[in-house]
Amino acid sequence: MSLLDDVAQRDGWRCWVCDEPVDADMSVNHARGPSVDSRTADRKAKVVERLAHRSCNSRKGAVKVVVAWPDHLHVVEPAPLITVAERLSRKAGREVVARCPRRRDAQEAADWLVDRFSRLVPGLPVTASVEEGGGQYLVALTSGRR
Repeated sequence: MSLLDDVAQRDGWRCWVCDEPVDADMSVNHARGPSVDSRTADRKAKVVERLAHRSCNSRKGAVKVVVAWPDHLHVVEPAPLITVAERLSRKAGREVVARCPRRRDAQEAADWLVDRFSRLVPGLPVTASVEEGGGQYLVALTSGRR
């Protein structure tokens, strides 16, 4: 098995940058084809190679990686998730990552974040909470890693 196959199997054939599926049958020369990203956002990461679409991997070299929040989530002032991931990976803690107008919106964002972080930072134990305050709902991520 090749490095690409090993990395792709471990990452579930999903791009770590955009979180979209990567087609195993697509040419590695195609923009949406598979590639191995050996320079992750966190240089101290335990997982040094990650699966990415060729275009996501190439674009990442020119600009800082931004993990987008989905358009269907109703969040205000969403935190930059790569920065949050880096901080929670380095030390245990809690970070407020968004505000939402309704509890349902906040819970949907919290559920998405836990799912997304399971692929963004494999092995990082992350939980999400929703707290009411000031007529809005805060979404926080907590990591127990030390």
